[in-house]
Amino acid sequence: MGSSIPIPSTSIIEILSMAIAALWSNKLRTALTMLGVIIGITAVIAVTSVGQGVQSATEARLLGLGADILQVQAGAAKSGHISQAAGSATTLTWSDAQAIKSQVLAADQVTAYLQQTAQVVYEQNNLSTTVLGTDIHYAEVNNIGLQAGRFFTQDELEAAESVVVLGPTVRDELFGVGGNAIGAKIRIQGQRYRVVGVAEVKGTRGRSNPDEQVYAPLTNISARLVGDNALSGIAVQGIAVKVEKQEQLEAINFQIANLLRVRHNIHPARGDEDDFQISTAADLVATLTSTLELFTVMVVAIAGISLIVGGIGIANIMLVSVVERTREIGIRKAVGATDQAILNQFLVEAIAIAAAGGLVGVGLGLAISFIAASLFNFPLVISLWSIVLGVGLSFVTGVVAGVIPARSAAQLDPIIALRSD
Repeated sequence: MGSSIPIPSTSIIEILSMAIAALWSNKLRTALTMLGVIIGITAVIAVTSVGQGVQSATEARLLGLGADILQVQAGAAKSGHISQAAGSATTLTWSDAQAIKSQVLAADQVTAYLQQTAQVVYEQNNLSTTVLGTDIHYAEVNNIGLQAGRFFTQDELEAAESVVVLGPTVRDELFGVGGNAIGAKIRIQGQRYRVVGVAEVKGTRGRSNPDEQVYAPLTNISARLVGDNALSGIAVQGIAVKVEKQEQLEAINFQIANLLRVRHNIHPARGDEDDFQISTAADLVATLTSTLELFTVMVVAIAGISLIVGGIGIANIMLVSVVERTREIGIRKAVGATDQAILNQFLVEAIAIAAAGGLVGVGLGLAISFIAASLFNFPLVISLWSIVLGVGLSFVTGVVAGVIPARSAAQLDPIIALRSD
């Protein structure tokens, strides 16, 4: 029987140590090769985390507007064929709000409002802010408490008295931080008003900030600042309806829509469109979630392109490495290394580059997420799937990018390789 010379096998640990040694000997080139993978994975982790954090914070704020509140807004005015913002038309009136209160029995509380941007002045201090004309139920529906004074009364509302309640930011701007504003006379668009109350701090809610608003009787604001521009009654931009139970929202929505259609002579059967819009905080949350999800998908797709570029970079560098190390490959084959061992070494090197880039990218993504959450004051939400996706994508990138260079190295003829300079 003839004897055969054993061919030395190479363990995965030896392959890995050789791969790390080869990469470490060209640190700058390795780092630059990893850059595309790092950018892609960082973007995936950071964008998903920041997007979910912003979504969580915004959902909480929108639901803070009142998960048990229906918002009825006037329709959008049109200029030519261009529709303006909802609430810009004069299609809702204060009498609509009163009809909802009296006829929709499940409505716990109803309030109407009309807002106008105006210049507010006290002595030498002035600012431009939102003046909100409303009724006495607005504070209750929107959970607005008072830190000083009182809200205006029903008698003041009916008499269109020139009295106001200031948001805390407005008070601080006009009277100094914590200043006493009760009883003071201010001017709004040149009209004199007496301060009767200062609201508690609420913070930003949706697109508005109650702290920066001034509250006054709807009757007064309609007559003195806006003008009674409805054909009948006082025009309002919106009506807020608070319900006793959230489960009643859908039924009350249906009742209000039908009531307003009757009052406004709207017949859907003949193709008439509603001249009002009804929404809830849950509707806003659903819209926001859909928008953020589309944004996240878009940025993750861009990150995927970065990973493709990173993979191409890894493939190019590994092909260059094969050319540079042709003699080394020839020597290894001459002493018994198999094609599979050579292929494994170069494939492991490519995977190691991509995996290291992936881990660095995960670390940078988490750091950016933490910094963003701290700076912009939203919850830090770390998605496990985004980390798994990032690491998985980096591994796949390494495998795909390393296959061609590894096969090229494994297929080298050892005689030709040894003759290489």
